[in-house]
Amino acid sequence: MYFCRIVLKPIDMNVRSVNKQLEASFKANWWKLALSNYKGETMNYAMVAERIEMIHVVFRRCGLNVGDRVAICGRNQANWGVCFLAAMTYGAVPVPILHEFHPDSIIHLLGHSESRVFFVDETVWSHLDTENLPDLEVVVNISDLQCLMSVKDDIDAIRTDVVMGFRKKYPCGLRPEQISYYEDKPDELAIINYTSGTSGFSKGVMIPYRAIACNMNFAANVAEPQMDSRSRVVSMLPLAHMYGLMFEFLFEMSIGAQVFFLTKTPSPKVIMDAFAQVRPSVIIAVPLIIEKVYKTQLKPVAEKLKFFFSAPLIGGIVRRYMRKRVRSAFGGVFEEVILGGAAVNPEVEKFFHKLHFPFTVGYGMTECAPIITYIKWNKAKVGSSGKAVPGCKIRIDSPESSKIPGEVQVSGQNVFLGYYKNEKATKEAFTSDGWFRTGDMGVIKKGYLYLKGRSKCMILSANGQNIYPEELEGIINNFPYVVDSLVVEDHGGLTAIIYPDYAASRMYGISKEEIEGKLNSMLPEVNKALPQYAQIRKIEFLENDFERTPKRNIKRYLYQKNK
Repeated sequence: MYFCRIVLKPIDMNVRSVNKQLEASFKANWWKLALSNYKGETMNYAMVAERIEMIHVVFRRCGLNVGDRVAICGRNQANWGVCFLAAMTYGAVPVPILHEFHPDSIIHLLGHSESRVFFVDETVWSHLDTENLPDLEVVVNISDLQCLMSVKDDIDAIRTDVVMGFRKKYPCGLRPEQISYYEDKPDELAIINYTSGTSGFSKGVMIPYRAIACNMNFAANVAEPQMDSRSRVVSMLPLAHMYGLMFEFLFEMSIGAQVFFLTKTPSPKVIMDAFAQVRPSVIIAVPLIIEKVYKTQLKPVAEKLKFFFSAPLIGGIVRRYMRKRVRSAFGGVFEEVILGGAAVNPEVEKFFHKLHFPFTVGYGMTECAPIITYIKWNKAKVGSSGKAVPGCKIRIDSPESSKIPGEVQVSGQNVFLGYYKNEKATKEAFTSDGWFRTGDMGVIKKGYLYLKGRSKCMILSANGQNIYPEELEGIINNFPYVVDSLVVEDHGGLTAIIYPDYAASRMYGISKEEIEGKLNSMLPEVNKALPQYAQIRKIEFLENDFERTPKRNIKRYLYQKNK
């Protein structure tokens, strides 16, 4: 469904608040579609605003103050967005918690964040030890917004009072001119976002409103200027991560766009079906999605047409055909696919560049809410993550930043305030002159950032050479029947841990022993492409996939060996 064009650019952070921008968007787009559960409930902006106000009644009833913590834990769905917006526009601090976390970890984070109100998915709630919950005052079911627990009051009384309180305040129903959201300040704490990286230790990242404003301005003026109130987006990344929260939800709400939540595990099939039906205006994704399309749909065709692919005239026709095929698979109307959250397989990246497919690779971190670098797809360079975005500066801690990898360091409006209740980690995260230390290694060439890997992952060879396992893994992952791999230090040498595609091999009648034999035989070929100090000594196989974070990154710390 399309409506008249209304373009609301995100805020000038020196003039208006983030919440006031959301207020303006709601008022301007009152009857337009806002939040949809894919193949389920759809709400317009008026309905979302009404639910927000009902929750505000609950907040006022339990005496919630500006700055108090409100935790949210559950799968992506429309009401998750309602709960988040309700907390933020009230002046409370939303605390998104990944529903994939272990129940004990969820309880720990509720206590660590000192949350007073808890919005939770029924499935998550059923697995929590309610006897050991921290000092929560109210627990609310995300799905139906019904109270599950109250420390002070009877649950039925709360429900009655909320309904009566809303009707008393808005006897004729809520009108757009009646909404008034909390006016935030740039350096004020907006969100506490707990990381779920590969190190195994979760830290509460304190995101200020200026960082949100900076990312909104970037989206509106650089990455997605074509988007407006007619635009549609499929939300498939976890909303408890800043990447999905910012670019698949918050920015869209600030311009009056419509967001579709998958509500279920985002398998490649589910995602592609949603793309075909929703036809999104822009696609925000992790590399796994595009890599899956490449391996299953494009690579087999490319190998069959290898001769024609490189031919001057026919090659152009073949590439146009394949580009059209991919565009159609992603809905056909998007302007650009923006990838982030993990490194892209080099072979896949080169192939899509050769197709002139409109995709680009950005770079960000939770601590920067999240964007650090980006470049439009038609200016992108293979292997690069783009250039520093407006409002952000990057530098390389290296004597020769264009040649010798060093730590990527960041300064700007998008940088976080520190880690919640963790002064030691906060101090370690910043240089003496106030730059954020990302922990990532890279070089800068003509303004373009080229990442080499995590400093924590870097392996120092016996002769003092730096080895970046991500680069070796990129080579291994290009071989047939490899789903994913991990290179680790093992008693002074390097071991490649491989998760083979056993399912695919069975389809072709290849036994487990045969597939492992084929992969072992590739080791000399892999080493042929590597310098002597980076040679892989042996291969180990996993029966099941690696343990992963919700962003599909491997939890590397679980697979470390004796060094």
